[in-house]
Amino acid sequence: MAPGDNKVAANTIEFPQFDILSGDSAHSDHYFIHSNKSKKAQGCFNDSTSAVSKKIAKEWKILEKDLPDSIYVRVYEQRIDLLRAVIIGAAGTPYHDGLFFLDIVLPSDYPNQPPKVYYHAHGLRLNPNLYSNGTVCLSLIHTWTGRGVELWTPAKSTILQLLVSIQGLVLNSKPYFNEPGREVGLYSKAERWTKKSTAYNEEVFILSCKTMLYNMRKAPKGFESFVVEHFRARGDFILAAIRAYINGDATVGQYQECVSASLSSVPVSSKFKANLEKMHLDLRSAFHGIDTSPPKMKKLPLEGRREEKEATSDAVKSRSSAKESKQGISSTILKVLKKIFE
Repeated sequence: MAPGDNKVAANTIEFPQFDILSGDSAHSDHYFIHSNKSKKAQGCFNDSTSAVSKKIAKEWKILEKDLPDSIYVRVYEQRIDLLRAVIIGAAGTPYHDGLFFLDIVLPSDYPNQPPKVYYHAHGLRLNPNLYSNGTVCLSLIHTWTGRGVELWTPAKSTILQLLVSIQGLVLNSKPYFNEPGREVGLYSKAERWTKKSTAYNEEVFILSCKTMLYNMRKAPKGFESFVVEHFRARGDFILAAIRAYINGDATVGQYQECVSASLSSVPVSSKFKANLEKMHLDLRSAFHGIDTSPPKMKKLPLEGRREEKEATSDAVKSRSSAKESKQGISSTILKVLKKIFE
């Protein structure tokens, strides 16, 4: 499997990439559940003829049709202002095979203002743009400075753009250089900075492994079966990658299946090795504890869903049959980003 390819993680999971969940309990653990409670806001979202509702319906259609294999989204019939997404960490990055959950809320004047985003951080800071308190620092949602296409543009910006940007621009192969003042190109080729970047990736990978454990212990609602299926599919690979990092056979993010050990050993610090050993033990125990026959997620009836849901069902079926011919996650992200910013 070449770096950037991670098709196994997404394609072996029988779980709709986009779906509408029904019932108040479906979003009861959503971070923004208490948002948009004013009568004015509720009027915008509950009136299917309002400009906001129509825009959201279009956004749902875009997500249903164009989500990359590595991103899954759930929306809610009773709360169309809320979304939950999970991004699968791409191969070639220290986030590979990790699951990164985001809760999103749309403002009552959407799309005039950008969405608000909460990252399920579990108190961990594994990226300069993702804070331990759940804050996502990104120009697109106006939580960081920017200009031009970097900022939210009501006529062009979409939730799909937001999700793809987080995966492609934030959860990348060298997150150390996401920090302002460390931009790739200015310092990334100097030995001093490459060493710092490598050390940062090692720390990030350990935090990503801890995030895996948190997700397995208590998956966000709507994604319980997804978490089980994902780690059942990728558990052996994750453990093999950890063992390769322990043995110095590969740098973080560069382990590949069906490839013999590197001829030149990668230096492994005693601290990183000890952390890897612990993560290997903890994850192996967690993976072995996964139920071999988890309950399948109940498929909700289509009755009562918006017409846009029915109108795009054929597109979803045709996309599913074509997935096997798609390229890896990283190349797909780059293509989507290029299309968005053209």
